[in-house]
Amino acid sequence: MADRPARKAPQTHLARVVRTERLTPHMQRIVLGGEGLAHFSADEFTDHYVKVLFPPKGVTYPEPFDIAAIRAELPRDQWPVTRTYTVRRWDAEAREITVDFVVHGDSGLAGPWASAAVPGDEIRLLGPGGAYAPGDQADWHLLAGDESALPAIAAALEALPADAEVRAYVEISGPEEEQEIDGPQGKNVVWLHRGDAPVGSLVTEAVRSLEFPEGEVLAFVHGEAGFVKDLRRHLRMERGIAREQLSISGYWRLGHDEDGWQASKRDWNAQVEAEQEQAGAATAA
Repeated sequence: MADRPARKAPQTHLARVVRTERLTPHMQRIVLGGEGLAHFSADEFTDHYVKVLFPPKGVTYPEPFDIAAIRAELPRDQWPVTRTYTVRRWDAEAREITVDFVVHGDSGLAGPWASAAVPGDEIRLLGPGGAYAPGDQADWHLLAGDESALPAIAAALEALPADAEVRAYVEISGPEEEQEIDGPQGKNVVWLHRGDAPVGSLVTEAVRSLEFPEGEVLAFVHGEAGFVKDLRRHLRMERGIAREQLSISGYWRLGHDEDGWQASKRDWNAQVEAEQEQAGAATAA
């Protein structure tokens, strides 16, 4: 196996709130701009993401801001808390990032910040990261997730040509959370209204019952880790889709905040892969 290239240190950017919009009862849009985005770019992938940095209450950092120095020199409880969000849209000409935040009242950290944000507020970002774009090498595309994956799914739909064959499923709490998605492919979403059903149950059922079109698929499946694990096994083992044709990962996990989930995510993913390899070997035998 070839050595992986060394990871680049993530860039830090100081962004300023330009405007805000409440898209649905539980989705707040924040558009960020300012001179601090002079070196930002996010035009390669549709799942580009940034890590939003929230300093602990009462903690300020010296300028110029240096995340590596902060983590090396300050105790951990003084490090910024990070929350990861998809870049819904990047306007290179205006140098503006659009980020959509899922909001659940006063709970959490980023949601309440987004709800209260006003033009002129500043926030620091790390990134961007990202790895997926719906390229034209596939015969058709599968996009599936819950509301946490909606910004990336919407960005992918807007990037696809009008004649692309797509199956897109987004599970949301109810009809009030549906959104308008620009471009012809935005009309192809099947909105799954969860109501009181377990998170991920409807999107899992939709993908499992789907009659796959002919040809090679490129699949993007993201959201709560439990149903993502179920669909990863289904797509890899039962549908026989190669790993290279899948962008699939848990954005969050029931019962965990992002700090706890990110701390355990690598081991969790490795365990899932090992279980699938064992199942595949048993099936082959």
